[in-house]
Amino acid sequence: MADGMAYCPVCGAAQQRAAAPVQPVQPAPAGPYPAAFAAGYATWGNRVIGFLIDSLLIGVGMAVLYFFAAAMLAGIAGLAGHGAGASMCCMFFLLFPVATLLVGLYNGVYLIAQRGYSIGQGVVHIKVVDASGNLLTQGAAFLRLVVRVGLSFVPFLPLLDLLWPLWDERGQTLHDKAVNCYVVNNPQGV
Repeated sequence: MADGMAYCPVCGAAQQRAAAPVQPVQPAPAGPYPAAFAAGYATWGNRVIGFLIDSLLIGVGMAVLYFFAAAMLAGIAGLAGHGAGASMCCMFFLLFPVATLLVGLYNGVYLIAQRGYSIGQGVVHIKVVDASGNLLTQGAAFLRLVVRVGLSFVPFLPLLDLLWPLWDERGQTLHDKAVNCYVVNNPQGV
């Protein structure tokens, strides 16, 4: 019997053997996973390092605001003849969200909308994208920042927001979820 030939068991005529069935190729899973997601979601550690670098910038902004506020209050108190020490204590708690918002307008809105990452995120090579893998609009980046600043007014919510990616399957924080964005690895820094 020649290769590929079979014989009919009834009449004995030569027949071609049927080729083995071809296994279908499994298509890639469907879903909103464009090329931006190919490198995977950013690790929690990288997000924290980026956050700490960005927080240092906020600390510098806060120090500048605190210096100017102290100078203004001292000048006002000197003119009115009153001490400004009690006001400075309360001013400290107000300046952190204000500094976060002011520094965030450049670092967390403008830079993220223009290139996809803040200064700290750029250092650790991570990027913020929307569900389609595109850069956030300035409106979405601003809303993300406002939510993060708003969370800072409630005790323990900033910590919960920072820890949330540890158990979230897509590594999102609460302020990411507010605008349906994702933080992904950006190995080329593009």
